[in-house]
Amino acid sequence: AKWWLKHANAQTGQPTTMNAVLFRRHGGPDVLEYTEVPDPSPGPGDIVVRVKACALNHLDCWIRQGIPAYRISLPHISGCDVAGIVERVGEGVTGRRAGDRVVLAPGLSCGRCEWCRRGDDNLCVSYGIRGSAVAGGYAERILAKASDALPLPADLPFDEAAAFPLVFLTAWHMLVGRAKLQAGETVLVHAAGSGVGHAAVQVAKHCKARVLATVGADAKIPKAETLGADAVINYRREPFEEQVLRLTEGRGVDVVFEHIGPQVWESSLRLLAKGGRLVTCGATSGPSVTLDLRYVFSRQLSLLGSLMGTRAELDTVAQLVFRGTLRPVVDTVFPLREARAAQERMLSRDVFGKLVLAP
Repeated sequence: AKWWLKHANAQTGQPTTMNAVLFRRHGGPDVLEYTEVPDPSPGPGDIVVRVKACALNHLDCWIRQGIPAYRISLPHISGCDVAGIVERVGEGVTGRRAGDRVVLAPGLSCGRCEWCRRGDDNLCVSYGIRGSAVAGGYAERILAKASDALPLPADLPFDEAAAFPLVFLTAWHMLVGRAKLQAGETVLVHAAGSGVGHAAVQVAKHCKARVLATVGADAKIPKAETLGADAVINYRREPFEEQVLRLTEGRGVDVVFEHIGPQVWESSLRLLAKGGRLVTCGATSGPSVTLDLRYVFSRQLSLLGSLMGTRAELDTVAQLVFRGTLRPVVDTVFPLREARAAQERMLSRDVFGKLVLAP
């Protein structure tokens, strides 16, 4: 009841409706339900955006499955990455108006704590991600703070706009913000066909690094090369560790871009050159790994955790995307009502780049 009242139409007091995909209980993709829900209504400082595109992320699946790190109220609407058109604005909003093309920042922070004040808003004490902390973009409309809306250039398609925020911000923060990747260094990017992997290849090349990449199918090799990978290894066909050592003449790599977890963890550590850095943002193959500390300190390795990125970094990434320097790759656009099929496709790993929903 509280969820309905929160989204009731402010003028009539009665909820108007829209179509959305939600889940009422945790579970597999089969819990996703295409249904009618109340339209959101803007409060002070808010805007309502008509969703034109919403990109999928693995976070959508983790939240649907239910994990302790994300405590949500049910029913819940997922969707971190949203692009669309402003339909309504709330009281006090001056920077945005109806008709504006926008993309929404996926990270949510308070703007007041010590971390936010110093510009590290992704370390905010109340940091959240759109589609987990609040209702997301698997819907025809979405409520957001006007300050979270970035204006879109007219020539950028909505599906590409929705495909870049979370993954390109994450890749930028990992490689530039955390690992401090330098020109001339060698970086290993795992799963270059994934959303965050295809972003990392491009960010690393923008930094003038040598990029070695892994993929899970031969068909993905030329696609990764097109994005700038200098060498691409099909890890299903040949041991990536052996090939990386061959390509680096036994030296190893300066940086490993890691988001897989235990499936590649030990090999990734062994592939680091002395003084190398492993930066990680995810654990799609599981949350627990083994670690030989002697190997870490004897080779002076750095293990770096990374979560999303700052709003300043998002602004930087957005400008690079808007200029065409970085290019989000959209694999397939699904109708909103086919969100279940889209999530199943993402989990199958038969994807290069991003999957997008279009209401």
